[in-house]
Amino acid sequence: MIPIMAWRNIWRSKTRSLVVIGAIAVGIWAALSLTGFATGMMKSYVNNAVQNIVSHIQVHQPEFLDENEVKYNIPDVMAVERAIRAEPGVKAVSVRSIANGMISSSQGARGVRIKGVVPEEEARVNALNENVVEGDYFSDEGRNPILVSSELAEKLNVKVRSKVVLNFQDRGGSITAAAFRIVGLFDTGNNPFDLSHVFVRRSDLNNLLIPATDSSLAADALAHEIAVMVDEIRDVDTIASTLSAEFPNLKVQTYREISPDLELYEGQIKNVSLVYLTVIMLALVFGIINTMLMAVLERIKELGMLMAIGMNKLRVFFMIVLESIMLGLVAIPVGLLLGYITIDYVGKNGIDMSIYAKGLANFGMSPIIYFELDPIVYLQVAVGVFLTAVLASIYPALKAVRLKPVEALRTI
Repeated sequence: MIPIMAWRNIWRSKTRSLVVIGAIAVGIWAALSLTGFATGMMKSYVNNAVQNIVSHIQVHQPEFLDENEVKYNIPDVMAVERAIRAEPGVKAVSVRSIANGMISSSQGARGVRIKGVVPEEEARVNALNENVVEGDYFSDEGRNPILVSSELAEKLNVKVRSKVVLNFQDRGGSITAAAFRIVGLFDTGNNPFDLSHVFVRRSDLNNLLIPATDSSLAADALAHEIAVMVDEIRDVDTIASTLSAEFPNLKVQTYREISPDLELYEGQIKNVSLVYLTVIMLALVFGIINTMLMAVLERIKELGMLMAIGMNKLRVFFMIVLESIMLGLVAIPVGLLLGYITIDYVGKNGIDMSIYAKGLANFGMSPIIYFELDPIVYLQVAVGVFLTAVLASIYPALKAVRLKPVEALRTI
């Protein structure tokens, strides 16, 4: 009987009930959309960093990470590479030589990290070939080709086919220099990275890093970094642990360890999403309290009559609470459906934020944001709104049970 009375009560004022239902549904839609937007930005930042900069896993000799000197290469790198490629779940591997130096043109010079890569392998790990916006990717032709970013080319006032000079220290500690010809300009969308990195062929860099007098190391045996991409990102920690156990003398790091800001950013975005949800829930609390309080005040005489003919206070309290819950139960599916449609559409088509492209690039984000939402968030929001409706109904319900039947019946 009580549920039937509560259901009929909420439809005695259809306009007011529909407004409350609409407000709750819009609140749920806003909570899901904002969370999807924040998650999409976080994924954009992390994916750009993983694909263009850090990869899923990196392997180094520990001293190289501390000293950044070219003499700390990975011992027996070819055997290590074969073992990593044979590991289940490994998608692609790129072996790199690295040197820190200066790139100079007739118009200027800048400090850069020089990465020597095998073009085919690098394209599988970080899609460097897809980021070339002018000129061409590496080929087997030509002597000493180099890829620089369009941002760096602008700073040095150079273009495709221009010559630049790289200066760096070789394994013997001597400063060496060589001329390279720009074959292409790349743009990863991450300005800090683009301004500080250049790519050359690993064979070209190794020939310069190993002095002619050093016969202890073959050119193809020199490498400082092995970048690994895995099939499933959830397997990163497992594969990294396996490699660490297999190569105890090497430093194996996941992208979270290589770039702690990625983990920090992931955590911050989750906190921001929680703030969104809290603010929206608070707004819903006050909206429901206001509506139910008005409903109680309009029905003082009726509630007094119910208590006068024998309805106890517990049933009156339960009826008011049930009315709030029913409003929420009607609104929740509508809000979830609106949110799902929005997340699904923007997740496929993206939201174009090209007007802020330059600012987003400074933070390593793509100008197109695709909404993403963990399915568990739908359940969390639904439960949150349900609890909000229950909490918001308590004050109006207490107001109703405190009525005195005789005084309530005299109310005009």
